[in-house]
Amino acid sequence: MNNTIHVSLTRINTEFNDLPLPAYATSGSAGMDVYAAVEQPLVIPHGGIILVPTSLAIALPVGYECQVRSRSGLAAKNGVFCLNSPGTIDSDYRGEIKVILANVGGSDFTIHRGDRIAQLVVAKHETVQWNVVDTLDETTRGEGGFGSTGVKHT
Repeated sequence: MNNTIHVSLTRINTEFNDLPLPAYATSGSAGMDVYAAVEQPLVIPHGGIILVPTSLAIALPVGYECQVRSRSGLAAKNGVFCLNSPGTIDSDYRGEIKVILANVGGSDFTIHRGDRIAQLVVAKHETVQWNVVDTLDETTRGEGGFGSTGVKHT
């Protein structure tokens, strides 16, 4: 079964044409690495948040979204992660993909041209039409909120 969809992509700034296109690192990868399109190094101060350009724009088919997610190594080793992960790029958005990075690590972190800063996952989604009702069906959990199912394995 072939799960490949075709997505149009353009580069916003030809100065960054040498950067790789988003790509899967392995045949089993769900996310494609995306690269920093910056002329000069960008410093994310400890506790800071920056917006990192990619110089990429895409046109997704209706019914798909592109999720922007953290790279696990960047988060685990440096405390740098996508702030609103997963961020969503909608099928009708045609602007530049930019990545919101936050630094909760112990020191400032520098992003250089071509650094892998995030990963993109293209996924199908459903469109919802709400059906307003007077009551909802009952479940075992009911209205039990955060932590209501416990922590420990029994």
